Amino acid sequence: MKILVVKLSSLGDVVHALPVVQDIRAAMPDAQIDWVVEKAFASLLSKCGGLQRVIPCEIRRWRKSPFSAATRSEWRAFRADLQREAYDAVIDLQGLTKSALVARLATLAPGGKRYALANQTEGSGYEAPTRWVADVAIRMEPRIHAVQRSRELAARALGYTFAPVPDFGLKRPKDRVEKAQPAIENIANYPSPDTVVFVHGTSRADKEWPLDHWVALGRQLDAAGCKVALAHGNAKELATSQAIAEALDAPDVMVWPMLSLDALTDELAQCGGVIGVDSGVSHIAVALDLPHVQIYNFDTAWRTGPGGFAGGGRQVSVYATPTPGVQAVWQAWLGCRGKV
Repeated sequence: MKILVVKLSSLGDVVHALPVVQDIRAAMPDAQIDWVVEKAFASLLSKCGGLQRVIPCEIRRWRKSPFSAATRSEWRAFRADLQREAYDAVIDLQGLTKSALVARLATLAPGGKRYALANQTEGSGYEAPTRWVADVAIRMEPRIHAVQRSRELAARALGYTFAPVPDFGLKRPKDRVEKAQPAIENIANYPSPDTVVFVHGTSRADKEWPLDHWVALGRQLDAAGCKVALAHGNAKELATSQAIAEALDAPDVMVWPMLSLDALTDELAQCGGVIGVDSGVSHIAVALDLPHVQIYNFDTAWRTGPGGFAGGGRQVSVYATPTPGVQAVWQAWLGCRGKV
């Protein structure tokens, strides 16, 4: 059976959908699973065991200049790549017009069907075309965690049941020699079990944690004998990493270089844990089953944060308004480490 998963963006949403691949593999070991995703996130899917083919697109960029020669050429190439295979099932896990368009363009095998969400769930985006394009639209409970929503949609589309605890399927590096990412060589001290990664970057300013909170938390970790590593994905986040490192002024503080998602995933996998805001990289920490505290300024952790389905108490969210205090996050971290 050939199955196409459509989940284009964003990073956190892609991470939340990863268990679908392992669920399908467990239920249908001979299935071929392909995935359409924004090119920016394709390298993460290279770490996901069980995918036959990752089909990158750049719809976000193409929409900015839809009639340019470059966009038309790239769109034709993407469509040809997408239509190389005929699928028995196309599953739109996103529920937006852009994902519905991709699902519609995909080629169905004889008897194949397109599946999609029939309704919006609380806190998620949803656009009606996904329902119009689908051969089968599946109604979900309106209040549901993002991971569970993807898993249930795929399971009901294909007619299987899944295990309670999700397997995100991210492959870990066996040793550093196997890795081919040159940027990693720029890290002065390789990650180790006593390295705690700060993930302070997020696409929304109202999800950020104050810089002085990061500094105070870093000092507590340094006093406890931990190394602090600072991850970032753009120039603004790099400036924040450098500001935190300068304020900490400790020998074991590491400002990482900007890494591709697959390289970043490898680095995180070798650390002792992660403390971060609600962001895609924090969700990767959950997927890697690392000790992790996820910081929320809004009461939305029930929908996107570490759930009761994973972590065994080693992954928790901390919520307060306007933002959690340093001691609340510190105590949560001590609790996570106590569960290792």
